[in-house]
Amino acid sequence: MRKLAWSKAALALAAWIAAAAACAAAYPERPITLVVPFPPGGVADTVARPVAEALGRELGQPVVIENKAGAGGAVGIGQAARAKPDGNTLLMSLSSISILPEADRLLERKPAYGLEQFVPIARVTADPTVLVVRADAPWHSLQDFVQAARRQPGKLDYGSSGIYGTMHVPMAMLENAADIRMTHVPFTGAGPAVQALLGGQVQALATGPASVLQLIQAGRLRALAHWGEQALQALPEVPSLASQGLDARFVQWSGVFALAGTPAPVIERLRQAMRAVAQDEKVRGLIAASGSPVMYLDAPEFDAYWKKDSASLAQAVRRIGKVQ
Repeated sequence: MRKLAWSKAALALAAWIAAAAACAAAYPERPITLVVPFPPGGVADTVARPVAEALGRELGQPVVIENKAGAGGAVGIGQAARAKPDGNTLLMSLSSISILPEADRLLERKPAYGLEQFVPIARVTADPTVLVVRADAPWHSLQDFVQAARRQPGKLDYGSSGIYGTMHVPMAMLENAADIRMTHVPFTGAGPAVQALLGGQVQALATGPASVLQLIQAGRLRALAHWGEQALQALPEVPSLASQGLDARFVQWSGVFALAGTPAPVIERLRQAMRAVAQDEKVRGLIAASGSPVMYLDAPEFDAYWKKDSASLAQAVRRIGKVQ
């Protein structure tokens, strides 16, 4: 009886291995959707486009970007969370994926998704946000900006991609660290927020370098500071908040996720493809040119990084408190 049981177990295992191998060999059989939970023009979209093109080459099927903006990223992330876990729907998200569920709980709302609904595949970039103003603004340094905010509490408006998003949280950190008060004006994504800054509807914002580097280089925007600990590769002359005596740090990373429950062979296939994408010189060049050099982490390292970062961001949201 024991031999028969072991024989059946061995046959079942062999069948599972064969099925898994067949699943991996067949995947993908149709185009893949890469959900970007922000409108075109923001960091996630800027990184997603070269990644999608290269990932499609690696997988042998087109990877089609679907921009699904709203609620600081919650609309698109929630949509991706409801997809079938078969590898045919992926998510390109920013670090806001970790912030939004905690913000919903703080506001006593049902979260649009849970972090447990996603499996990290690869981190692509990781950049501190940058404080920018229009080039014709009267502030030429962080000190100028902070002093102006102190003189007129609530008078300066700053834009963001949405409440508790990756453009709102760092500015709230700056307010707390510098003991100033500004007015938050949320938009549907980084792209619209940057356009509002250029148009004079807001006076400042914090965003990843990829959203504003070309505008800084073109002389349309001015960078005053960043939320990192080391000099930025794209903007080495811009000081950090920490170097100016302000305790505020924030990294806006981008990463690719699959749905929890996606078959392990499909996850492994995606990991292999993303390793190749991260090493693709064309992809690295395009992303670096936008101001966000590739800072690749494979799934295990990304998972550990994500857990630690999520805990830190949840704490930051609780410090900010309820915002309506």
